[in-house]
Amino acid sequence: MKKLTKAPLIISGVLFFFAIGIGAALGASLAATRNIINSEYITEFETALPTKLLDINGEVITEFASDEKREIIAFNDLPQHLVDALITREDRIFFSHNGFNLKAIFRGVFGILTGRSLGGGSTLTQQIAGTLYCNRNDKSIKRKLDELWWAIQMERRYSKNEILELYLNKIYFGGGTYGVNAASKYYFGHGVEKITPAEAAILVIQLSNPAFYNPFDHPNRAMDRQKNVLDSMVAQGFITKDEANESFNDFWADFDYTRTSSSAYLMRDDKAPWFSEYVRRELSGMMYGSDNIYTDGFTVNTTLNLAHQKIAQDVMEKWISNANTRYKKEHSAKAGVAYGTYVPISEMIALLFNIPGLKVSEQRTELVANNEFINSVNPVLDIISMMNGSEKLKINIINRAVAISKQADEKNTIEGTMIALDHETGYIDALVGGSKFDQENQFIRATQAKVQPGSTFKPLYYSAAIDSRKFTPTTIISDSPVVFHTADGKPYIPLNFKGEWEGDVTVYHALTRSMNVPSLKVLDGIGFEAAISRAVALLGISKEDLPTRAFVPGYPIGLGVCSVRPVEMARAYAIFANGGKEVTPMAIRTVEDKNGDVILNPELEIRKAQAAKGDKIQVITPQTAYVMVKLLEQTVFNGGTLSAQSWHFEYRDEKGKKYTMPAGGKTGTTQNWADAWTCGFTPYYAAAFWFGFDKPGQSLGLNITGATLAGYAWGEYFDKVHADLPLKQFARPLEGVVEATVCSVSGKILTDGCGDHKTTQWYLEGTQPTEICPVHSSQSSSIIAVNRLEREMYKSGHRYTQKVDATPLKLDLNFLNSNYVPPRRKSDDFAQDQEHDKTENTGNKAKQNVEYDYNYLME
Repeated sequence: MKKLTKAPLIISGVLFFFAIGIGAALGASLAATRNIINSEYITEFETALPTKLLDINGEVITEFASDEKREIIAFNDLPQHLVDALITREDRIFFSHNGFNLKAIFRGVFGILTGRSLGGGSTLTQQIAGTLYCNRNDKSIKRKLDELWWAIQMERRYSKNEILELYLNKIYFGGGTYGVNAASKYYFGHGVEKITPAEAAILVIQLSNPAFYNPFDHPNRAMDRQKNVLDSMVAQGFITKDEANESFNDFWADFDYTRTSSSAYLMRDDKAPWFSEYVRRELSGMMYGSDNIYTDGFTVNTTLNLAHQKIAQDVMEKWISNANTRYKKEHSAKAGVAYGTYVPISEMIALLFNIPGLKVSEQRTELVANNEFINSVNPVLDIISMMNGSEKLKINIINRAVAISKQADEKNTIEGTMIALDHETGYIDALVGGSKFDQENQFIRATQAKVQPGSTFKPLYYSAAIDSRKFTPTTIISDSPVVFHTADGKPYIPLNFKGEWEGDVTVYHALTRSMNVPSLKVLDGIGFEAAISRAVALLGISKEDLPTRAFVPGYPIGLGVCSVRPVEMARAYAIFANGGKEVTPMAIRTVEDKNGDVILNPELEIRKAQAAKGDKIQVITPQTAYVMVKLLEQTVFNGGTLSAQSWHFEYRDEKGKKYTMPAGGKTGTTQNWADAWTCGFTPYYAAAFWFGFDKPGQSLGLNITGATLAGYAWGEYFDKVHADLPLKQFARPLEGVVEATVCSVSGKILTDGCGDHKTTQWYLEGTQPTEICPVHSSQSSSIIAVNRLEREMYKSGHRYTQKVDATPLKLDLNFLNSNYVPPRRKSDDFAQDQEHDKTENTGNKAKQNVEYDYNYLME
């Protein structure tokens, strides 16, 4: 009896605690609601902010937003048929419910219990609430209840139009895009304001499964579901049947079936994509911890000049296209002759004598079949796959054909790159890494490619020759067939362009006309180690990286047989123009956070490192740098390999007075005509231009060289870049250099007999000529020559006081017409070797085991 009397007490206790729990939950909910009402923190959620890249003048280059692309648009700017399509597809009673739809919820629950797909149970409000405040990957009932609760709060706080605006600006539409405006530009190439009903239908079907309904990957699926949405809009009275059909037909009539669903990141608005990608990679190495360049809203102040970048991109596009047109024209002509004449003969001989190696029909058939497939079969397959829904046919066959075509293109497509530096600051002023920047072409050749520099390498060790004081601009060197010997005693014979020889030439003539044999004699005169050491210092190659660059002591190094990057060549030439001071190429000046505070200052770090070097900041002396500048100017203005171009850097100042901007440079074409280069500078900038194949082993052909291709691109770029810049001269050292006008034949002191055979050159003080021209001298003219030389020295601020023996010299015809073959070096005294070489019997030439190098060009 006592046990029975305790039961009501227990039940009452349970009910009491249950009531307390319910009350507590209700109170917590009411408190949370009141808290929301008071603080309105419902709107407080983190928005990913893109990183902005600014050029040197503060102009926006691009924004980094990773795979997220957001562009906010006001509700009033949205087309009505976009809202209608959204309501039709996702939530037809949106304007009448309070954030949830009980019927839809029960339908969704029933579908889950029965394992049937009966549609989702979430309203638009619940979807955006779940996106903002819940983890939509969580499929639990708790997440659904949280989503419902937040949806009710949003309905209380916002109007229906505000919820739609928030939804359409925040929700994911596929392709890395968030919000309808970004999605519209990604899918259709225009803003949402111009969207059509058919395009609106394409967007709203992405909401359920953007990967499944992407029109670029699955056009047939997208087409079917798009038609369903349009039909529903007609049934709801939003548009007419004729409007739906017309919009649908127009959309697919203009649809690009060849496009792939690449990320919106690659389709971002970018005025300098190659440079931006270079900066992105640099930033990735600078950012640590939780910093994210795609979401943290950084501002990157770069060195790029967008005006110059636009010129660079136009110039490179023009000359890459020009190179490929010339290449294909030349090779197609050769192929026509081969297939029309030699192939039938080869086939006959192969069959007659059973020589299968001569058969070329298979290769020819492959080429013809491949072209026929790409041009004729491919479009037909594309249409069939679209009409019959054969997705695998299109993907597997067509993509395979494209892959085969791309492999062929890599071998037969000429690429190009350029990089320009402000040599006073090291700022990267312009950069083009290749042809079109896209998902498959992001190799930045200007900073990543390692290629042979050819004759653009020569000035690097010529500077060491000037430094050695064994050579001056007017030192005489014989340009004639010669046998050099390698370290192991093997003969090495280089050839000039077309096998032509000029006899005795001056150093400046040999360099500006890119002569091979005289250049190797210069190399021989200073030694391999000195030449390599100077080149490495100018290029800025680290000791760790050097073993992979093929800087092997030997004569081939003198013709640029080594591995360099274009940015390194630009740096080397920039050092010449910068008075011999170190130049460190840089792309990023500072990085600011979203509050405007500088968090990274790469330029400051570079300046500190340079200041710490003190006098070692001079890679070469200002005097040697100036002599090299004056030497390389003659390549452009005095009959060198860059002087035949149509530009001359001539401008007018504000008063209309004509002036010529100083410039110097060097062309280069590597062995087998594989690479075409031009490197050069002005008092403002230095730049390197390269053209060639990504796959080694291909030849550009005899008609595409540094002078005939890269030289024109370099000249056109510099000609346009300097059009608005005032005249500026290269900085001349206050002492240590001397200007003199001398005989251009002998390189000696000018006489009246020299006539027009004269040239004005710069020398390191103390290396200027001290002997009378032996070719054109006479006793009376010798005295006059000395007086004239004194006047020339006064021009440079240096009085010439050394006495000169004016005794007439006997003319030695052998001096003018030497044709010698120097043997292996016998002493360390280059002067003795040179004298010995001149008297060596030319009949003692090596007749066997001789290595002939036919591949090197004049440049």
